[in-house]
Amino acid sequence: MKKKLPLIVFLAMTATMFSQRKSDLLAEIESLKSQISSVEQDLAKAKREISSSKAKAETLEVENVGLRDANATLLGNLSNFSELSKQNSENVNRAMAALARKEKQLSGINDMISANDSTAIVSLTRIKQTLGENANVGVGDGVIVISNSLSSLFGSDTSTTLTDAGKAWLANVSKVILANPSFKTEIEGLNITGEFGPTYDQAVSVSKELVTVLGVPSTSIQVSAKDGNFKEGINIKLQPDYKGFYAKAKESAKATQ
Repeated sequence: MKKKLPLIVFLAMTATMFSQRKSDLLAEIESLKSQISSVEQDLAKAKREISSSKAKAETLEVENVGLRDANATLLGNLSNFSELSKQNSENVNRAMAALARKEKQLSGINDMISANDSTAIVSLTRIKQTLGENANVGVGDGVIVISNSLSSLFGSDTSTTLTDAGKAWLANVSKVILANPSFKTEIEGLNITGEFGPTYDQAVSVSKELVTVLGVPSTSIQVSAKDGNFKEGINIKLQPDYKGFYAKAKESAKATQ
């Protein structure tokens, strides 16, 4: 028994040591498991972060491609805008040049119109000096109108024979017509009854007196009859040479083109 006691003690000590070693191993295993779990969590977290970073990188790449496309489009638009701006500038310059030419044309035409109006006003002053301040003379749209009544010219509304007073009046009118050879003359009979035949005959009588007796060129005289709108009588209209005026205006327009 005594021989076996040491063996038993050794075995007990060995069992105790093995048990303690096993406990340490189990503790170490648990520690390793905990470390492995922590590492696995860190790895999973790292994988998630990598996945998120990859997704962000892909998104940024897509956005970068979009930005490059937008930048290329913007550069193309800027180039097109620059070209369009250049064309618009050229168009504006051409339009301004055309406007300047038109203004010059209109200025020349306005000058000629003013000259005609001034001529009419000056002629009106001279006519009144010839016919007298009480003469029935007016100017409208550059046309000088000398008027007289049928009773003064013919003695009645229906007569076509000029009175002495009418002939004397026409003698002074002929001086006005002959002094303005560039003006066209129209003998206009005014009627309030609608019977234009007698009115036209009266205008013809005035025309004959001016041409055959007073020496006014027949080529410069026209005869007409129209409704006088509650007025009757004879109007002698002196009109500027519009044909010559428009010819000058046309020449002026060509000169400024």
